[in-house]
Amino acid sequence: MDHAKPLPNYLVKRYHGWKATTYSENQVWYRRLATEGQRPRAMVISCCDSRVHVTSIFGADQGEFFIHRNIANLVPPYAPDGDHHGTSAAIEYAVTALKVAHLIVLGHSQCGGVQGCIDMCKGQAPQLEAKESFVGRWMDILKPKYELVSDVEDGAEQARQFERQAVVASLENLMTFPFVSSAVQDGSLSLHGLWTDIGEGGLQCYDPQAKKFVVV
Repeated sequence: MDHAKPLPNYLVKRYHGWKATTYSENQVWYRRLATEGQRPRAMVISCCDSRVHVTSIFGADQGEFFIHRNIANLVPPYAPDGDHHGTSAAIEYAVTALKVAHLIVLGHSQCGGVQGCIDMCKGQAPQLEAKESFVGRWMDILKPKYELVSDVEDGAEQARQFERQAVVASLENLMTFPFVSSAVQDGSLSLHGLWTDIGEGGLQCYDPQAKKFVVV
């Protein structure tokens, strides 16, 4: 493959800095992780957005979280059709192989994917409507929830509410996976929906009984 290029110099320098400090000071822990394998207590499904730093929010160490990131932290419905399903594969592995005790969906403010879905629903994003748009077809997962926020006139508030609906949609879709629903029903797995405000550092948790997000 002749298209790959050498790693940018600034990343090389950062790596050597990490190896000389963080790794050097914790060699025993890293080697233990390597030999004993991973035993994460929770899986976190978060957005690809570079501003969302899951391990920093919860002060987590290596080996603590099994993390899957995708556009707008969405979970598609269960679809055993023999096609390629990265998110579904990650969920299956976390629940059936790693036996995580908690499955967390983490949404966030100013989500570009969610805004793209809003634009599609308003007919303002023809590029995302195109059949060959991977982002557009992925955001189709969220489209059915738009009717719940369609009458919100303020654009910023509409986006914030729709970001939370993306979390709710993912929680609902998780329960369509047989191995997830059975684990939830037997008490070996719990589902959690969170939304974080990037600018304010706030965190809200979805209360399924009240059907709303509350401050943590």
